[in-house]
Amino acid sequence: MSSNLTFCAGEATVLAAEGQFTDAMPEILIGRTDGPVGQAFASMMAQSKGHTAMFAIRACNQMVRPATMLVPKVTLKDSANIDLFGGVVQSATADAVVDCLIEGIIPKDQANDLCIISLVWIDPRCAKDPNLDKKDMYRTNYEATKLAIQRALRSEPSIEELIANRHSIKHDMDDWS
Repeated sequence: MSSNLTFCAGEATVLAAEGQFTDAMPEILIGRTDGPVGQAFASMMAQSKGHTAMFAIRACNQMVRPATMLVPKVTLKDSANIDLFGGVVQSATADAVVDCLIEGIIPKDQANDLCIISLVWIDPRCAKDPNLDKKDMYRTNYEATKLAIQRALRSEPSIEELIANRHSIKHDMDDWS
């Protein structure tokens, strides 16, 4: 784990079950509340149309520690997508943060000194899908959030890994090279 918890960034992608649009790909910033991540966190308390930020809570009156702010990567245009964001995705994120504390991924003795910003993806097709599997949406968001936090705190991938894979790994959407 990084000994400098001023500014740690991580991301992860967990793919949906067959036939679902529930891929999760959170981008995470973790840092001290008295540093740049804390300053960004506090600035996010002002809302932006379509990108409503909210705390990760496990249930009413159960906000997680470190304090975690969820922000959608895409504009949420309707109540169905907002419900998914403030329901399934919020729950999965909150549970992942608490489990990271339980497992020692996030140091318990620093939980009140750190904060997390999580940019989350909700495919706009989810809310319109009559066969949406919310359990799969929970699974992908939980697993990806936990992995992104782990990667952020371990500074993964390493510089060595990035250099070693420079010519063997391509972007998943790469159809131009």
